[in-house]
Amino acid sequence: MTLQQEIVGNAMQMAVVNLHPGQTVYCEAGKFLFKTTNVTMETRLSGPSGNGEGGRQSGSGGGMGGMLRQAMGTAMQVGQRMLAGESLAFQYFTAQGGEGTVGFAGVLPGEMRALELDGTRAWFAEKDAFVAAESSVEFGIAFTGGRTGMSGGEGFVLEKFTGRGTVIIAGAGNFIDLNPADFGGRIEVDTGCVVAFEEGIQYGVQRVGGLNRQGIMNAVFGGEGLSLATLEGNGRVILQSLTIEGLANALKKAQGGDKQGPTGGLFSTHAG
Repeated sequence: MTLQQEIVGNAMQMAVVNLHPGQTVYCEAGKFLFKTTNVTMETRLSGPSGNGEGGRQSGSGGGMGGMLRQAMGTAMQVGQRMLAGESLAFQYFTAQGGEGTVGFAGVLPGEMRALELDGTRAWFAEKDAFVAAESSVEFGIAFTGGRTGMSGGEGFVLEKFTGRGTVIIAGAGNFIDLNPADFGGRIEVDTGCVVAFEEGIQYGVQRVGGLNRQGIMNAVFGGEGLSLATLEGNGRVILQSLTIEGLANALKKAQGGDKQGPTGGLFSTHAG
């Protein structure tokens, strides 16, 4: 059963989801806006099992063995989300006795998108992008590791979505859709601009030059740091036009908090 949803709004979009009787959608804690009275809300530590039961594991194996496996799976999910710096809980919404409506939104001004999974390709999303999904979509944490390592910034921890159904994501500013295959097979972007990409895209992080004069100029005065995200392969990539760091810096400057300039006050003067 296809999830009926509509993305509304402009500068700060929201998703309005219409649920059929018994249909369940889940979200990260803090992304819920409103619901009709016939939609139940339940907060759980476990993510969805992908069996359409909204995270209630089927009793494969039965008895104490099945309960132990379920408890271990929940503990592993909670541990992964703790390491990722994410909320420990999911909120589940189910329509009872008729159709119901639920509203969700991201946490920053920007665009939203509904991704349709057909079971052939997984989607990976930046850890703050996920808003809500059908209970038939499985949620997981993907630590990119390897050549990315801790230098990946926002991209070090990715959320993985598999199965069939709708996933709703949000970003800051506007979305930009690209395919690295259209640009020679590889693109390099600010690590904070990556929102989501399809399975088959290789994600990594590379240094921008070395620790030389130009590298330091890029980091200190260019505002780009010493690393860029690399995306290679053939598949859909969604970028955002505004980074969280850029928004934070703009707000800080507007509030008069950035008095030191890009050199951290090394060359700044203060009226005496």
